[in-house]
Order: sequence, then structure tokens, then C-alpha cells
Amino acid sequence: MNELFSIEGKVAVITGAGGVLGGNVAKSFVEQGAKVVALDIRQEQLDKRVEELRAIGTGDVVGLICNVLDLDSIRKVADEVVAKWGRIDILINIAGGNMPGATLRPDQPIFDMKIEDWNKVTNLNMNGTVYPSIIIGEVMARQRKGAIVNISSMAALQAITNVPGYSAAKAAVTNFTMWMAMEMAHKYGDGVRVNAVAPGFFIGDQNRAVLLNPDGSLTERSHKVLANTPMGRFGDITELNGAIQFLCSDAASFITGVNLPIDGGFSIYSGV
Repeated sequence: MNELFSIEGKVAVITGAGGVLGGNVAKSFVEQGAKVVALDIRQEQLDKRVEELRAIGTGDVVGLICNVLDLDSIRKVADEVVAKWGRIDILINIAGGNMPGATLRPDQPIFDMKIEDWNKVTNLNMNGTVYPSIIIGEVMARQRKGAIVNISSMAALQAITNVPGYSAAKAAVTNFTMWMAMEMAHKYGDGVRVNAVAPGFFIGDQNRAVLLNPDGSLTERSHKVLANTPMGRFGDITELNGAIQFLCSDAASFITGVNLPIDGGFSIYSGV
């Protein structure tokens, strides 16, 4: 086993763990020997996820209800985790998502967008990352040690049609990642690092309807995505795990403030 990339024994708090992406990362971390604190606002989803994680064969899994937009809720989680394990080594901010009212049809002007849904999407994706980073980041600052990984997006790097709210929020997450990395290094030393990953196109529950037709064939949007992805395929969700683990491990000890694309080359391809 290569200890340089190891997260064995580290206490990892994962927001949005009841969802597909959060559950995938949580499973990977449990398999790598981390002590996983799975957070979600939905009790049923959380209970199901914790049961799945514990079935892997470790007792070092805790599920806690948490609203990432409620500072008191996050403080309660931080206090419980520190009381149990004495520290928090890793925070992975995965809670987020989009909604129909903040997504435009190809023929729909932005002037028709539901502002209330724009507010919900930008609040969840931006502040749902900022608030846990501040509360749990303070624990890491006291420790002078810790790693935060945020979830950015291809939509933060370039203008992608139809998703204005999600794009704006993820661009803010990318900028906040750089800002928080600078803040922590300047004031609390080189032991606290803040980075982000920018997933490319993966077929999941949130985007299945826009990437696949009811018969399973590719939509026009999918063909455009694949034409601009040098690898010529969608990603598999498990292909995020290695990069996230790397950023949380000692192998990345001199890396902070980066936004790492995991996209099959989509972000670097000009289309010509």
C-alpha cells in the first residue's frame, strides 16, 4: 500500500452523502479505511446510505442530519464529530444541485427564468459550500491541519447553455475555493488546504433527461458534449474518486487553491 496517498484512519465529513455523487465518494472513502461522517438533510436517504456503508465492513461510519444552509446545524455536526474522534481531517462539500425553474429550455429566454428558483440554486450551491467550509474550516484552523475539497463544474469554466443559476453558483464556488485556500495558508500555515474538482459530463439522476432520450438513445445535447470531449465518452462516477482522495492525502501536501477538471479533456478542447 502506498502510504503517500493513504486516507486510512482520517475523519472525513461528506455533505450530500445521501445523493449519488456523495454516496459514491463516501463508499470509496470507507473502502480506503477512512472514518466517514455522512451528512444529508433527508433522514430516509441518510439511513439508507449509512446502512450501505456499514455493510462494507467497518463500524467507522456515522450518519448525521445536517442542513448545510443552517450554521447552527453545521456547528452541531462539528461538535459531535470532534467529541467522538477529536478532530476533523477532511471536508468534502458535495451537497448541491439544480432545479427545473433555474434551467432554461433551448428556446426559452433568460427573462422567463423563475427568480425564486435562481435564488434557491445559487444559495444551495454557493452558501451550501461556504457555510460548512467556515464552520469546519475553523476546526481545521485550530488543528493547523486539514483538507477541504469542493465540487465545481464545467459550467464554472465556460458558458454552458441552459443552466445560468447553477453556472453562476459553481463559478462562485471556484473563486471561493481560491480565496479560502489563500486565507487558510496565510493565517494558519501550510497544513490546511482547500481545493476543488470540476467534474465533466457524467450521466446521473439530475441530468439523465437532458442527456438521454426515453428510449436510451443520446439527445442532441449529448452529441454536442461528446463532440467536444476528446476522449469521446461520458465519465463514470467512480472516476472522480481517485482525484478527490489524492487532494485529501499527503501526496497533495503542496497543492492548494486548484480546480482540477475531471472531464475527458472537455475543458481544454477548442472544438477545432
